[in-house]
Amino acid sequence: MSTPARAAADMIGALDRLGPAETAVVLGRDFFAVADIAEQATSIPYADLPGFPPVAGGELTLGLVEGSPMLFFRGRSEFYASGDPSLMSGAFETLSHLGVRAVLSTGTVNSTNADILPPSLLSVSDHINFTGLNPLIGAAGDNFVNMNAAYDKRLMRRLKQSSAAAGVSLSEGVMMWCSGPSFETPAETKVARQLGADALGMSIAPEAILARRFALPFAGVAVVTDYAAGFCNGNPSHDPTRSAGLVALRRLLRAFQKNK
Repeated sequence: MSTPARAAADMIGALDRLGPAETAVVLGRDFFAVADIAEQATSIPYADLPGFPPVAGGELTLGLVEGSPMLFFRGRSEFYASGDPSLMSGAFETLSHLGVRAVLSTGTVNSTNADILPPSLLSVSDHINFTGLNPLIGAAGDNFVNMNAAYDKRLMRRLKQSSAAAGVSLSEGVMMWCSGPSFETPAETKVARQLGADALGMSIAPEAILARRFALPFAGVAVVTDYAAGFCNGNPSHDPTRSAGLVALRRLLRAFQKNK
């Protein structure tokens, strides 16, 4: 394991006055406001943490949610922005040093399943890597990682129970990882449906692979924003507000912290 990750963990530990966090939540830029549920929060810029990705405005926030410590990654390195799917590796290795027992990765997806309606939340049960890319390519160490149960069944059950307690609609399904930043074509949507995908997304999957590499229990929660192109009159677009998804995610995370 790398020295930068150990150094980053030591820095976080030195600033942590709330006790060790069991759960870390990865938030893309559109979801930064979700971290506002953290009380007594302390934030550390990624630029100050060895091995963390060069994300503009990225910071790690530590705070209390429902009385228990939680970590928030406010910002991730997206493949469509950097062209490198491995840039979250140092951050995930740091989590392994911190003893985190649950990593929840968030993102947005377009539905390819008529039973998964926008706007709602999707618990990712598995993924199909449509990109041909992998964050472990060229990395040091043993990278022949077994991807059975990449999405932790225990965490998925906890999310389902938490969604019921919070009154939040949460479906389960397979996500196909697409590189972005352009949305899928109608033909790609058709292929995805034939291959068994319930949704298409540009994030989460690389982090699932990294989580397996560092033995971190992992779950993906996506906001279903649209139907995919060519399906149910889908006409995907980027809307940074995603207000319905932000409200639902906040409620789900609060319930998740209570439901241990």
